[in-house]
Amino acid sequence: MWLLDKFLNKAIKHGQLIVTDYDGREYIYGSEPGNYSAVEGGKPGPIRIRLTDRKAAMHIARYPQLGAGEAFMWGWLVVEEPHDIRDMILFVTMNAKRLGDETLKAKGPLRKIAQKAVAKLDGINLRGSARKNAEHTYNLTRQLYERFLDEDRQYTMAYYREDPANTSLEKAQMDKKAHLAAKLYLKPGMKVLDIGCGWGGFALYLNKMYGVEVTGVALAPDQIAFCKERAEAEGVADKVKFALMDYRDVEGEFDRISSVGLLEHVGTIHYPQFFEHTHRLLKPDGVMISHCCGRAGPPGYTDAWTRKYIFPGGYIPALSELVTESEKAGWQVMDVEAMRFHYSYTLEEWYNRTVMHREEITQMYDEEFYRMWLFYLAGAEQSFRNGTMVNWQLQYVKDRNAIPMTREYITEESARLREKGDVPRWRFDPALREAAE
Repeated sequence: MWLLDKFLNKAIKHGQLIVTDYDGREYIYGSEPGNYSAVEGGKPGPIRIRLTDRKAAMHIARYPQLGAGEAFMWGWLVVEEPHDIRDMILFVTMNAKRLGDETLKAKGPLRKIAQKAVAKLDGINLRGSARKNAEHTYNLTRQLYERFLDEDRQYTMAYYREDPANTSLEKAQMDKKAHLAAKLYLKPGMKVLDIGCGWGGFALYLNKMYGVEVTGVALAPDQIAFCKERAEAEGVADKVKFALMDYRDVEGEFDRISSVGLLEHVGTIHYPQFFEHTHRLLKPDGVMISHCCGRAGPPGYTDAWTRKYIFPGGYIPALSELVTESEKAGWQVMDVEAMRFHYSYTLEEWYNRTVMHREEITQMYDEEFYRMWLFYLAGAEQSFRNGTMVNWQLQYVKDRNAIPMTREYITEESARLREKGDVPRWRFDPALREAAE
């Protein structure tokens, strides 16, 4: 316990954390009264945790990023009510943020070098490993994602234009789609490529709002099967097509390309290939939009726990990496937007919905999986709330004439789409329009 005790004595300065070791000995960290909360409106402290295994303290102290997650998954670390693992993670990381140090990260030059080296190797996503990694992340049962995502299954940041406390996840995700669509500067009849199409929601939205033809590609078989089912059910399978395909195998020419939540899975070593190939696929007057998680600082590396359990092969890029590599391939960056804090509110809602469906999720999998999922969502939330993670939205063109000279078109088109909501399909189908009239 001595090493964890040393770590927590340095880390906890605001509020109070009480740790009971496996032998019953109690350790108290911080000195403030127990009314401190890690987030506004959160449950006040002190936060109490129990370590149930003699190896827990050393495992956490030696490997803070990996060890804490595993200890919680395995039941070695228990957060006592009324608090939960989210409270604990936000509490500790808020303290680290106030200290202004790197308390939670691996220490020592050799350990940092080793971490970065392993992360770089993990980011090599050849076709075989890319598909395996995608299946690991996205080929879990459909029922799991139904329990915590919005109805459209948007598994990326929602866009909270208004007060997050009074905005539903469903509305925020609709606003995200409108915001992205506006940046594509679409016109009816265009051909769109949606790389990493997820469960098809954005592709179907673009077709519905603009009458465009969309090709969506992804590497998780169940995602693509679900996408095709949705397109068939909506009667647009001839206009919105989905394929189980690596983006590197896509051929043809497109007016627009969208990439939402994909670049995190590409791997930095493959950025040149991504930007070169998409550059070949886009028409000379085309537009590409990329939305991805990002770092508000310099390049870094993916922590060991996330690489091992959630996103193998994943990496969140810095803006410098995205811009530098795209320029080499001939792209011109026309618009950059840093989406701050939106993902923290999205993840908070996903966490709450996961807790709400605990019984069903543990029946699908088990308690260890359920705890793993909670730790993932809470850990991701702290990165966007207390860390330096943001979401980047970048607009790329080959020719600067492809978009209007001022940015007002984005605001105006987004407002128009939000006002329309969900337009009827007969607007773009002459036969259906004639029948409706």
